[in-house]
Amino acid sequence: MHSPRGGVEPGPARTIVPVCGRFTLQHDARVYADWFEVDVVKVADLPPNYNVAPTDEVYAVAEHEGERRLGTFRWGLLPWWAKDRKVAARHINARAETLAGKPAFKDSFARKRCLIPADGFYEWERIPDQGKLPHYIFDPAGHPLAFAGLWSSWHDPGSGERLTTCAIVTGPPDETVRPLHDRMPVMLRRADWAAWLDPDNGDLAGLQRMLLRHEGPRLAEHPVSTIVNDVRNNLAENLVPLRPGT
Repeated sequence: MHSPRGGVEPGPARTIVPVCGRFTLQHDARVYADWFEVDVVKVADLPPNYNVAPTDEVYAVAEHEGERRLGTFRWGLLPWWAKDRKVAARHINARAETLAGKPAFKDSFARKRCLIPADGFYEWERIPDQGKLPHYIFDPAGHPLAFAGLWSSWHDPGSGERLTTCAIVTGPPDETVRPLHDRMPVMLRRADWAAWLDPDNGDLAGLQRMLLRHEGPRLAEHPVSTIVNDVRNNLAENLVPLRPGT
């Protein structure tokens, strides 16, 4: 499923709001390559996406043969043993507390860890008798966020197509997100990137502690329009703060 770019198409709305299920990628590959100190860029620019949804193509940073590389992965992890690609929709997020024991994630946690750039993400606040109100969460300094991620390479047993897929690691919320949701993407500080990306780092207990330390950036947030609920609405307007009373 790829969200159409640049507007709203006719037809019924598709409201897909899983935990940590939407984020934004507003810049070209070079911006993320510079920020994440990448050695090799292996991808052409993706169009700006103000409503990244599960199974969209996203940027990811991984280490291969001693090089830090920026590529594109499909969001929704397909473990190597998956029989078909439908499994991906169930594996967009991986809980930090249980990575080492989950069959879908344990192999990737051991050797295939990545960083997933984002400019911000959405969470939905439950309001009694009114439903859910989306909020946009971001670094007020304007820097990209570094989501901890896992990746996997999968071959379609029917077509033989090779897909590189990823999942975002989630953990307990920080003080900004806690009023909105009980989970959030884990964000790693720059000092931890090398250890997380190193495929030869077998200290999985230490990596798991790193995920749960809450030492990411101090975040800001504001409520936004419910237009973001429809994944087809790939609009800069999604980020505009909601005016009181609207």
